[in-house]
Amino acid sequence: MPRGKAALGYAQYLPKDLSLHTQAQLNDMMCMALGGRVAEEIFFDSVTTGASDDLDRVSKIAYTQIAKMGMSPKIGQVSFPEGGGDKLYRPYSDQTAKLIDDEVRELIDRMYQRTKVLLLEHREKVEQVGELLLEKEVITTKDVVVAIGARPFEMPISYQEIVDASWTRDEDKSVMADPKPLSDDKPSGGESTTPTPAAATFTEDRDRFT
Repeated sequence: MPRGKAALGYAQYLPKDLSLHTQAQLNDMMCMALGGRVAEEIFFDSVTTGASDDLDRVSKIAYTQIAKMGMSPKIGQVSFPEGGGDKLYRPYSDQTAKLIDDEVRELIDRMYQRTKVLLLEHREKVEQVGELLLEKEVITTKDVVVAIGARPFEMPISYQEIVDASWTRDEDKSVMADPKPLSDDKPSGGESTTPTPAAATFTEDRDRFT
């Protein structure tokens, strides 16, 4: 979650091994993307152009739900193709096009208000994260947890494994770290006791499973 002139601040999302998303998950993704724009409105009483990519992402998710995934009762269980090079043909009427636009706008408005309620409820935590960004420029998951506490709900297994691995990473466990002798005994015949990095890694793996 860096802050700087080049990117005007951006969030990095960890990849998830998910091939399917529920409607609730898609809505959560929209709220997450709207967080920056809502924060501008709450804390600065104004908005900037910094949310352009987020709004584009939100609009695509909303149109996907309404026009392609059959997640709108008013549109029904249909999936309309995305607009291609031929703009003269649409597989639906002008009335349906207006209905899709209205449904998308209503969905985004609901997610915007939901995000606003959440940020107002946790306003102090948002301010703490903002102060941390001003102080450190770049913050990680560990920094956020230290500042405002752990997530109130269980994390997916894949996400938890990534976080745990990043927290426990240690130079001493790196293959490129200075190799350590296998034993304290001095060798006979002048042979060196310093193993190669590969040998050190093999020894650590052997000790771990024995």
